[in-house]
Amino acid sequence: MTHTLLRGRLLSFLRAPQDLGDSGSYFYESDGALLIKDGLIVACGAYDTVSAQAPANAVTVDHRPHLIMPGFIDMHLHFPQMQVIASYAANLLEWLNTYTFPEECRFVESAHAARIATHFYDELVRHGTTTAVAYCSVHKTSADAFFAEALRRNMRMVGGKVMMDRNAPQGLLDTPQMGYDETRQIIAQWHRKGRNHVAITPRFAITSTPAQMEATQALAREFPDLHIQTHLSENHDEIKFTCELYPEAIDYTDIYARYGLLGDKTLFGHCIHLSDREADAMSEAGSVAVHCPTSNLFLGSGLFPLKALARREKPVRIGVATDIGGGSSYSMLRTMDEAYKIQQLLGERLNPLESYYHMTLGNARSLSLADRIGTLDVGSDADIVVLNAAATPAMALKMEVVKTLPEELFLLQTMGDDRAIVETYVAGVAAKSAI
Repeated sequence: MTHTLLRGRLLSFLRAPQDLGDSGSYFYESDGALLIKDGLIVACGAYDTVSAQAPANAVTVDHRPHLIMPGFIDMHLHFPQMQVIASYAANLLEWLNTYTFPEECRFVESAHAARIATHFYDELVRHGTTTAVAYCSVHKTSADAFFAEALRRNMRMVGGKVMMDRNAPQGLLDTPQMGYDETRQIIAQWHRKGRNHVAITPRFAITSTPAQMEATQALAREFPDLHIQTHLSENHDEIKFTCELYPEAIDYTDIYARYGLLGDKTLFGHCIHLSDREADAMSEAGSVAVHCPTSNLFLGSGLFPLKALARREKPVRIGVATDIGGGSSYSMLRTMDEAYKIQQLLGERLNPLESYYHMTLGNARSLSLADRIGTLDVGSDADIVVLNAAATPAMALKMEVVKTLPEELFLLQTMGDDRAIVETYVAGVAAKSAI
């Protein structure tokens, strides 16, 4: 296969930044290059060094003066909610019952699921997201559409059929046995087919009976390498209702622990209102709290204590995500802009190096996939985003006075959106320009 040589400024994180001046936390090359073959990065470094390794027939793409980074990773969003975004509601439970559940009922139709899947992946690519962790609907048809489109585009995606057998419309209910059987079928059909990863997906404890939680526990025991995704402590009314449904549990987190779902591959969406005991339990298990800032603000759910959870004596692993369609943007840049504002409201600081670490290597580590995505390391998948900090007239004007890399990153985060994404490469192939 032909080699591809990408030239531009390279940025890739090596570890979590300690502060704004922590230049040792990342690799930066002002005139760099990536050599790509068969969907993998085979060389990374200074242009002169890497170009000397490229064969004569390599296809060169010069992205100077733009910034080349690992593709963005979105840790939590809902594939069936594209037409739910921007729906007016007072809070989480009203929003679910009024808009989300009726919309998700439509995904029993395979043609509708396939159509939305095409739009879903187009939006991810347009915004520079190359890996996402998605909830499908309760219908197997939705998971089939989600994974089929990922396979067609050769994207590394994580997703799962939602399991829910109560407190939802009849058209969105399975049974404990059906949830178990269909999840097993999806695993057999799609897991590790292409770059697909299946996640065990009980929506949240409100919509699963104890019998279904036991079925979920059985799946987790049978497939210990799979991710588990669910929701936790997003909204005060949700927490109260959940604990009423499981009165034997100490708290919301303990419900999942009782069914063996607290582990180092468990991704808990939101986690805004954790008690100290719950945070300790998550830390000890290695579970991940996934911050969804635009959704939390849109639904008025609360302010996620990102910095406080990270600096605890028992720190909690953290991911970041758009949470479409409670979230209001597909852009990880917009997402981290809102995350920054939430920390400001909490009297904390989230510097731009931390933001880009979270969107790339941080999220890859939270997914236990840092050996494949999240960096520009040799041997990694060539999932790449190219960024232009002067993409709009207002951004270009601001760039005239930008002097440092962190300033440029903060500009992109504060003012950028899909227009700042010059190109998105999926396994080394230009994908945004192909839409």
